[in-house]
Amino acid sequence: MNILAIILCVSFAFAVLALVLTVVNCIIYARPPAPSETGSPGSLGPLNPLDPLDPLITVCIPARNEEENIAACVRSVLANGHSNLEVLVYDDQSSDRTPHILRDLIAADARVRAASTVSLPAGWNGKQHACWRMAQQARGQWMIFTDADVRFEPECIGRALASAWQRKAQLVSTFPRQITGSLAEDLAVPMIFFVLFSYLPMPMMRSGNSPTASAGCGQFLMVTREAYDKSGGHSAFKDSMHDGVKMPREVRKAGFHTDLFDGTDLVSVRMYRGLAQTWRGFTKNAFEGIGSLGLLLFFTVVHLIAHVLPWIVAFMAGAKWFSGSLTSDWRAAGVVAGACVALNLLQRSILAVRFRQGIVPVILHPIGVLFMTVIQWYSLYLAKTNRRAWRGRVGVGVAAG
Repeated sequence: MNILAIILCVSFAFAVLALVLTVVNCIIYARPPAPSETGSPGSLGPLNPLDPLDPLITVCIPARNEEENIAACVRSVLANGHSNLEVLVYDDQSSDRTPHILRDLIAADARVRAASTVSLPAGWNGKQHACWRMAQQARGQWMIFTDADVRFEPECIGRALASAWQRKAQLVSTFPRQITGSLAEDLAVPMIFFVLFSYLPMPMMRSGNSPTASAGCGQFLMVTREAYDKSGGHSAFKDSMHDGVKMPREVRKAGFHTDLFDGTDLVSVRMYRGLAQTWRGFTKNAFEGIGSLGLLLFFTVVHLIAHVLPWIVAFMAGAKWFSGSLTSDWRAAGVVAGACVALNLLQRSILAVRFRQGIVPVILHPIGVLFMTVIQWYSLYLAKTNRRAWRGRVGVGVAAG
């Protein structure tokens, strides 16, 4: 057996594992029940934070130059069926019309408040500091940290609470339905789900409290006041740009349970618009989401041999067959590579249907994998040179003077 055949056998094994884990995770990652389906906890008391019926919820929205998004985001939150809520907005030194729009929102609904703001302290990432400041001013038993470009459906908060009660979790998160509108977005954004469902063992996440088996999305993090305070909140990862990874880990380290629910029908977002925004948005924290150079090397090798190489070999084998020069070795390689490609297509088709991603991420799967690999390595470069930026600010706050 030649070296190509050995590599393709390894490729096939990894492709099978990714598909199997994706199917299992799709079963685990379920849509939350309605609050009425969970039943009231009764004896736990009406003010227990895990009671899905009546706790006060504080929705925290960091806003830095968000004039195009902030009004629509706040109004979608206010339209929720769970009426016992407040909305805190942290206007982080915006230079556009965000402050004026926020004043109008506050005047129109008493549930909206502007969080008091201070200059970014040394050592803090802007978003984490904004969320930390809002947490100190929040009144709710639960807090939801979200982004200004996120849109809530009317049942979102009630069902998120029901999911927390059902899973006995002090933090629940979801990956919103990702709306895309350009080729770069179609290639990069659905890779979030490909990586999550290929590598996170959700049965382990649900059955235990290991920090390494946790996951979350910074676009929707819902946490109890107790779990937030005891885990250190955003101060525990104040220089990070990946709260979706960091907060669930810290909450689990503090002894609390976290979980995920399928919010595809409940919350949506269009993160980026076009190639430039997509590149900047992903490179700021793609490496941090992986966590180490060793894992980055592992993912790079696995992705290249299981999700890129088979497509190349299948194409070359097809070309040789068409030209009449197909040898027995290339025939065997073409069969195994074709099987890998079929597994890749099946996995991406399952994800595309489940999360409404369209056909482009499926048929351009190897290009998407290559694109994300380049993003991850460039993100490593930005992280090591302290050039990552959030909303126009590079790195973290530095001391004045």
